[in-house]
Amino acid sequence: MSDLEILEAAKAAVIAADEDAATKVARQAVAQGLDALKVINEGFTPGMREVGDLFERGTMFLPEVILASEAMVAAVGVLEESLPDKKKDGHVASIVLGTIEGDVHDIGKGILATLMRVYGFQVHDLGRDVPLTSFLEKVKQTGAGLVGSSALMTTTMVGQKALEKMLKDAGVRDQVKTMVGGAVVTQYWADRIGADAYAENAQEAVAKALELVGHDR
Repeated sequence: MSDLEILEAAKAAVIAADEDAATKVARQAVAQGLDALKVINEGFTPGMREVGDLFERGTMFLPEVILASEAMVAAVGVLEESLPDKKKDGHVASIVLGTIEGDVHDIGKGILATLMRVYGFQVHDLGRDVPLTSFLEKVKQTGAGLVGSSALMTTTMVGQKALEKMLKDAGVRDQVKTMVGGAVVTQYWADRIGADAYAENAQEAVAKALELVGHDR
């Protein structure tokens, strides 16, 4: 298979929610010496984005989305084995991730969690519809240096502002760097609420997170 064919096969396997096909493609990519991050960023991740679009349009349902996510995670597990040690040592930094309470959309956040693990972050993924207190509790419990929150609706993005205040009131805001993202979130909003970084997509979020912790890619 050519490099392009492998990338297309990776995307198709995720869209089909076929874990066996996804891991087979991943093993083929490793055998051919393809860059693992390229396969993830240009193959599996676009496939997962398409899954999100299909879900939003009502042509794919939640059980299929879950299977697609599991297929991607399994494939990434295969690809991780070929990554340089510095990108899989799990010691870059610790991050708490979650989708703000009231918002049940978490496909994008799920992609980010996967990519951050690939880049060596210890990820504490709280899931979706997460109460603000859960972010704070997890930060205190783990000592995480990063907090990332996602919001895809204008009615829930205000929770990101409230989270900034909660962290400050609890006396831990100066100990963490905060990142915000989601369909309705912008750089203007991040600046307005005092977040340390905004990212438009998962790959950008990883790059911003690495910058925040002073780690080279």
